[in-house]
Formats: sequence, C-alpha cells, structure tokens
Amino acid sequence: MEELNKANLKPVVKWAGGKGQLISTIADYLPLELKENKIEKYIEPFVGGGAVLFYLLQNYDFKKIVINDLNRDLINLYKIIRDDVEKLIKELNKISDVYLDLNEENKKKYYYDIRREFNQGELDFVVKGAYFIFLNKTCFNGLYRVNSKGDFNVPHGKYKNPKILDRENLLNLSKALQQITILNKDFEEIEEEVDEKTFVYFDPPYRPLNSTSSFTSYNSNDFNDSEQIRLANFFKKLDSKGAKLMLSNSDPKNTDLNDNFFDELYKGYKILRVKANRNINSDKGGRGKINELLILNY
Repeated sequence: MEELNKANLKPVVKWAGGKGQLISTIADYLPLELKENKIEKYIEPFVGGGAVLFYLLQNYDFKKIVINDLNRDLINLYKIIRDDVEKLIKELNKISDVYLDLNEENKKKYYYDIRREFNQGELDFVVKGAYFIFLNKTCFNGLYRVNSKGDFNVPHGKYKNPKILDRENLLNLSKALQQITILNKDFEEIEEEVDEKTFVYFDPPYRPLNSTSSFTSYNSNDFNDSEQIRLANFFKKLDSKGAKLMLSNSDPKNTDLNDNFFDELYKGYKILRVKANRNINSDKGGRGKINELLILNY
C-alpha cells in the first residue's frame, strides 16, 4: 500500500454534527500537554465521521488511539476500510458504475432497492460497508438517521453526480487506521483505556434544542437527558484519573436563556460557547450561526 498522506485525510461519510467546521476552534483549545508531546493516547468514544480524529492524526503522534461508536454499521465500515479496503473499493466501483448510468427515475428505484437490502441485514460485511457509503453519498442531505427498529430511513437525494467512490481517500484512511483500536461499545466501556497521559474528546449525540431539532438518531437507542447525565458522571470519573477531557454539545441557551442543564451538569469545569453553523437540517431556514458548547477539564 502507498505511504500515508496525512495532509489529505478526510472523513469518508458526512455525519450529522460533524466537526469539520469547528476544527480550527477545537484546535485552539487542545490541551497544552498535547502540543508538548506529553499525551500518549487519544480516545474518542463517539467517533462519528471522524473529523477531529483525522485532524489529530495529521498533526500529532500518539502511542495508542482508540475510537468507539455505538453505531454498528459505522464501526463495521471503519474496520472494513482498515482490513479490506481493496474489496470495498471494488464493490463501490460496481455500485457507482451502475448508479451513475441510470436516469433519475431509475436512480431513485436503485437507491430504495439498496436501502431495503441494507436494512434487511443479511449481507456480507464488505457489501454492507459499500452500501453504507453509497446511501450516505446519495441520500437526502447526507443525513444518517434510523427509526426505532434501527432501520435507515432517509429518502433519496437528488444529486447530479455524487462521488460514491473516492479511491485515494479510502486507501489513505486504510493506512491511517492500521494501528487504531476500533470498538463498538457503550462509551463507559472505554474507561480501562484511560490514564493520566490520555486525551479524550467526547462528541455525543447532541441534546435537542427543541422538539423539532432532533432530526438525527445515530442508532435506535435514544440519547436522552438521563444519558447526558450518565455521560457527565463518566466525564467526572475520567477527570479524577488525570486525563485531559474535551466535550462538545448543543447550547440550550440558543432557545431558552433559562435552560441551565449543561451549566449545572458541568459546574466547576470550563464551559466555552463557540459559534457554529448548523450542518444538517431539513429546514433550510434553520441554518445559521448558533452557539455550541465546548467543555474542558483543563
């Protein structure tokens, strides 16, 4: 395999809440110990599209990296990119050739046929990974969402010429993922990996700002307020182990100035309000700059 080109690492899927637009802000607030090469391990319990992971890989060296996500299909995809990238490229090439040659009506039919097969679950791992990328590149708004049964349910998007196969990026990501531990567990199960020379970045499913903004379910398990509280308790536990911690979430004060949910939950930690554009929103009128939270224990 060709040598890793760190400068060109980029996420393979578009992900709701993806941190691409906030990378420069996150970079400004990284722990000093990281910049001084005193951090040996990086852990991301909610890796999602991996924008922060790939930024850190481009700029820092670690002895160990652990990524985790509860979304089984996403983690399956990362493992395939690491272990079976040539097979994945071959499968995506076939899908891309067929899809791009169809008229609009047949593209739509092909999309829903693939979506149905993807949801039925009886698929080879590599095929399912290829379907995951295909659906992400051709669905409405690049939105990953599942229903209560765990079925991917996003409608077809009307893109003129979507790039279903990015061979160079897949090969590059495969090289980057070779030494990375990839897990599909509850976030608390990464505790044993954490010590005082660890940096952990938490990017959990965001707390909805209102009843209509909860447009994304990353998996069929609802990340509600009790889960946010469980995460805050875990944050405090890792803080007591001496790890450097950063956490992102929505800012409830965008819609209710009296909502102190996170201010109370993370009292005693540094709570920063940073500007972000809403990445994926079915209501185009809802796009625009809002505050998000960055919570640090340093």
